Amino acid sequence: MNKKLVMIPGPTPVVRSIQDQMGRETVAFGDPAFVKDYKELIDDLKLLWKTEGEVFVIAGTGTLAMEMAIANTTKAGDNVLIISQGFFGDRFIDLCQRKGLKVDVLASEWGDVVPLAEIEAKLKEKKYSVVTVTHVDTATGVVAPIEEIGKLIRGFKDTLYIVDGVCATAAEPEYVDEMGIDVLLTGSQKAFGVAPGIAVVWAGPRAMERRKSLGTIPEFYIDFDKWLPIMKDPSKYFATPAVNLIWAMKEAVQIIKEEGLEKRYLRHKKNAKAVQSALLALGFKILAKEGCRAVSLSNVIYPEGINDLEFRKILAEEGIVVAGGLGPYAGKLFRLGHMGNIDTHDLVSAIATIERALYRVGYHVELGKGVGVLMKGLLD
Repeated sequence: MNKKLVMIPGPTPVVRSIQDQMGRETVAFGDPAFVKDYKELIDDLKLLWKTEGEVFVIAGTGTLAMEMAIANTTKAGDNVLIISQGFFGDRFIDLCQRKGLKVDVLASEWGDVVPLAEIEAKLKEKKYSVVTVTHVDTATGVVAPIEEIGKLIRGFKDTLYIVDGVCATAAEPEYVDEMGIDVLLTGSQKAFGVAPGIAVVWAGPRAMERRKSLGTIPEFYIDFDKWLPIMKDPSKYFATPAVNLIWAMKEAVQIIKEEGLEKRYLRHKKNAKAVQSALLALGFKILAKEGCRAVSLSNVIYPEGINDLEFRKILAEEGIVVAGGLGPYAGKLFRLGHMGNIDTHDLVSAIATIERALYRVGYHVELGKGVGVLMKGLLD
């Protein structure tokens, strides 16, 4: 049996030092050593992602973080503009409508971004309480120009800017206050390289002011005001923290600090370019247009004649697990994650395994060609 390497867009592979933290003997959430670790994690996240506001690190998923962002910045009847580059951008629609918000959507064709001029024109039509953008949509592999959108939104002083960073944070550049982001949200299982179970929400100063202006909100568990005392002093109690996952996140952040956040961004960029060049050399296409391709994953369109289920089954037998396509691209592509703490060995293994799978399904492939292109890209 080949060892299986999970290369889906999340959960991503978890390195041994992070696994070790998850395997520690669990302690009381009031244990002084754990309280210290929790507070250091909170402080590091605020410092690294550069906000004078707050960060909330709680048990939950990226979807819970999305709901937390909306719940603390809007009230029923508010106008919300959703900028969507795919399936996960569209998830905001249902979430917002359930809260009684008035939703407008600007959606791009899958593989492209919404032009800035369209966003600006829409913002001039009416007053929006918030604008949401998915930084990287895993359904399309498209990366949104969040910094440019942030500069644009700053011209509309009463509009808050929410960025869904679930498949981007710690892989694509994101600095909360510098980029005009009011709320940034993510989960532990993507570019942080931790198992699922932690939601992280950065709330800048304007977002915290908005929360204050709303008074009592209907939501309970995801209320900023319920969690703020704990983020200030984790020895206090509101709901039980995921002790071992907090330790795992702390180790993940330590890895990021040792690598350097800017160097981590550059590594992801270089790796993605090399992987995508290798895939193109093997005859695949990339769904996202050149110029808006994410560094955290690639959505890889099959050449003519390849059956999706057969290919992914053989790929798994050969040792690599990838994800299928979503929406209109179900059965037409596979999604390959290349984010977090994966290394050169993982990337070489992934491309070599893709070559073997192509060979086994009868597609003409020059064995070693993709690996050669990948290595050249990684070593240049």
